[in-house]
Amino acid sequence: MKTNNVFIRYPQLYLVGSRGLLIIVTVSLFLFLVKLGFWQLSRAEEKELWQTQLTSRQAAAPLSYVELLSLPKTESLTGYRLTVTAHPLAEQVFLLDNQIFNGRVGYLALQLMEISPDKPWLLIELGFIPVTADRSSLPSIKPITMTQSLTGRLYQKQSNPMSSALMAEPGWPKRIQNLNVGEMSQLVNHPIAAAVLQPEQIKGIELPHPWKPIPLSAQKHRGYALQWFSMAFAFAILVLFFIYSRKRRKNR
Repeated sequence: MKTNNVFIRYPQLYLVGSRGLLIIVTVSLFLFLVKLGFWQLSRAEEKELWQTQLTSRQAAAPLSYVELLSLPKTESLTGYRLTVTAHPLAEQVFLLDNQIFNGRVGYLALQLMEISPDKPWLLIELGFIPVTADRSSLPSIKPITMTQSLTGRLYQKQSNPMSSALMAEPGWPKRIQNLNVGEMSQLVNHPIAAAVLQPEQIKGIELPHPWKPIPLSAQKHRGYALQWFSMAFAFAILVLFFIYSRKRRKNR
């Protein structure tokens, strides 16, 4: 009752307050849309710098394994080239689930290899394997069984902010949901290098190797920025049209 009495006595206060709130919400929404557009532009610049860095790394001479391990832990290793002589371990293969290649869903097969007895093991990508019709049965995998000299490019998977746990299933080959190297090291009780080697060629194994180090290109980010700016412009036009229409009705 007290609130109603105040509204009856001071209706202009409620009118001014509601108008002020409407203005704040409108301006905030407009600025939010514009901010999203500029954020996409900044992401496009980051992707261009990252692409330039990747091109430079691909053109450089391959690293040795010692050079790889000496790089700062805070540095991204994606794009570096590496040459190693890899020795197979117990033919234990990980299957990274929910991978997509050429429109097909499947696994990325990864095998642990020894480079030096006193050094961390290295994950070697065997390639992409499509999922079978029965999700309960895992596909058959031909692992590396002989020592090989491998040359290829390195990559690190971006961690999923929603879930980065390994989620390893029992048995071998072992299906995993995320490429969590730390948890993999605990699982096998041995240090593992932070990056995965995608070889140019593996003797006896002919599987495709997906390569998409940059999930979204700079062009796509610019396209998203244009969409946000267009939405902000359309929103501003609607607000101005609404204000103009109200003034015309009042003048009449």
